[in-house]
Amino acid sequence: MLFVVGTPIGNLKDISLRALEVLEQVDIVACEDTRNTLKLLNHYKLKKKLISYHKFNEKEKSEEIVLLLQEGKNIALVSDSGMPIISDPGNILIKLLKKNNLEYTVIPGASAGISALILSAFESKMFTFVGFLPQKNVERVNLLNSLKNLTHTLIFYISPHSLIKDTQTLFEIFGERNACFVKEITKIHETVYDFVLGQEVDINLKGEFVLIVEGTSETIVEKEYLSIDEQIQTLKAQGLTENQAISKTAKQNNMTKQDLYKILKVK
Repeated sequence: MLFVVGTPIGNLKDISLRALEVLEQVDIVACEDTRNTLKLLNHYKLKKKLISYHKFNEKEKSEEIVLLLQEGKNIALVSDSGMPIISDPGNILIKLLKKNNLEYTVIPGASAGISALILSAFESKMFTFVGFLPQKNVERVNLLNSLKNLTHTLIFYISPHSLIKDTQTLFEIFGERNACFVKEITKIHETVYDFVLGQEVDINLKGEFVLIVEGTSETIVEKEYLSIDEQIQTLKAQGLTENQAISKTAKQNNMTKQDLYKILKVK
């Protein structure tokens, strides 16, 4: 049987008794980085056979694990930290197990995204977990455009080396919006940095980060769905002159006045 085991995201004490029991009983532990998992196992005086299972060998190793399970082995799947499969390898394996009618279960554990959401104090009734943004700029922009009108909280995983670039892209697409970085969750230097997208944040780029971004407001969403003509008329009704309304509408839609005039002329 395969056990998907949640492990600590920082503090080694954040592991369940059930997870330790499973790690003690399984024959093999499949892990992203054997060095990281070895630290955890050594801390709890557990000696296990480890096999490497990461994004670069996921397909090949998934097939190998299926064979081991068919031989009757019990295997634990862990990631470097937190819940496996969530922004980590493992989904290919689970699909393969389902296809082959092999047993698997989950041993719940710590999650950086959920912990950061709680620490942020942002609305938690509804939220969207995004994880890491795509590396390619076009894919990153397309994804963020699909998220910008969501009114609930957004959770991003951010790599230190891409933190500045990713937050700048978020600002360009989302505009000014409340946000916070949650750093080194459960560790000694756990910190929450509150800021507004577009502001410069004085932050040490070393460590593990989660970025929480407030959802857009209902009024902004409504404005997004108004036609160009409707936006202009709404602004004029608020007391702006036609020229002022056109200028503001162009700015709100990220276009020049000339482009907006072209649209109005076509209509």
